[in-house]
Amino acid sequence: MSNTAAHKLLATLTLAAATLTAMAQDNAYDNFDRYRIGGYGEMVAAFKGYGINRFSGSTEGNDYMRRNTISIPRFVLAGDYRMARRWVLGAEIEFESGGTGIAYEIENTENGEWETDVEKGGEVAIEQFHITYLGARWLNVRVGHMVLPVGLTNAHHEPVNFFGTVRPESETAILPSTWHETGLSVFGRVGGQRSYVSYEAYVTAGLNANGMSRNKWANGASQGLFEQDNFTSPAYTLRLDYNMPGLRIGASAYYCADIGANSDKPNMYAQYGSIPLYVLTADAQWRHRYFTARANIIYGQMDKSDRVNARNNRLGKSPYSTQVPIAHTTLSYGAEAGLNLRRIVRADMPDITPFCRYEHYDPQRSVEGSYTPDPRLKTDMWTAGINWRALPTLVVKADYTTRRIGSGRYHRENELAVGVAFTDWFAKR
Repeated sequence: MSNTAAHKLLATLTLAAATLTAMAQDNAYDNFDRYRIGGYGEMVAAFKGYGINRFSGSTEGNDYMRRNTISIPRFVLAGDYRMARRWVLGAEIEFESGGTGIAYEIENTENGEWETDVEKGGEVAIEQFHITYLGARWLNVRVGHMVLPVGLTNAHHEPVNFFGTVRPESETAILPSTWHETGLSVFGRVGGQRSYVSYEAYVTAGLNANGMSRNKWANGASQGLFEQDNFTSPAYTLRLDYNMPGLRIGASAYYCADIGANSDKPNMYAQYGSIPLYVLTADAQWRHRYFTARANIIYGQMDKSDRVNARNNRLGKSPYSTQVPIAHTTLSYGAEAGLNLRRIVRADMPDITPFCRYEHYDPQRSVEGSYTPDPRLKTDMWTAGINWRALPTLVVKADYTTRRIGSGRYHRENELAVGVAFTDWFAKR
């Protein structure tokens, strides 16, 4: 076979694979008859050259320090059970950092103070538990506990869907990850088999103003500390994706009219009226035969942040910390690209992908009132590394990261990390 013919054949197979992948993602429940059981997990070791707290009072940021860590960030068991032809029960249980979590409760007999029962670090949580009715290609309904597809990583959070040893920091620095809430959703797609638009719309429990923080904005504001989530002010989420072979372009919007109404204690913020919060995101992924590229941007805004800051500063004993000042607006963006060396060099070599990623995030892009943004939160970072796809469902990763803090006003933070991650279905019938 000539080189020209071989290249044409390879291009045809690549296009067919991309088309089948898109179809498989759209018809996610078509590849099993009764049930399937699987999961995903990660293991990471990091060798760091900086301390544990850049806010310790040093005028230069984090101290230089030799510090190594090793962890299992998460292990998730997942399963789907087809109750009938159109009815599917799905669930995911996440074991995070090998622990059982921390239990919080409000003791009304102790003047409504927060009481903390510390057990073991980490968390065991129901990440997803829902029932889906498969109505039509363009309209399906799901009810239960679901992942909100806000941003690139939440929508595609499995570890084989990003290059680095950890999830992109620019997203986890301002949004919950993985962001899961309880409610109702409808989803579907319109268009052809090769090019189509998919949509997802949700009504779920909203964020909690108590959990908004200085360092990570809404990252800790997702409910779940207590047995019941407040649903006084629901949240509304919409995601749209344009899909074609090798390319996906998406956008999402999240809106909660009053995150104060979802606070731990009723009427905690009632004197301020409604406290709206919204998040807007856009992202894209391009899978070419020679490379994969991804990019995303996130903008978030919470109104009346100065009043929330003033109220939270008087909370006293609570499970929340480093809350003031919470930002009025926040911004993050990033991009990564990796080269498929096996396609570029020769087909019989290992599946190795060197990559590079840039990220910027600022959890305090702007603040309201008399508060001042903390420049130690403004971060620019570069990550370069390599992924070895040992198996289609198993990847070995290594990368080096350097963070530039506060536009260079503070010490850089550098680290080398190695990790192993998998995503697979173990059994199905």
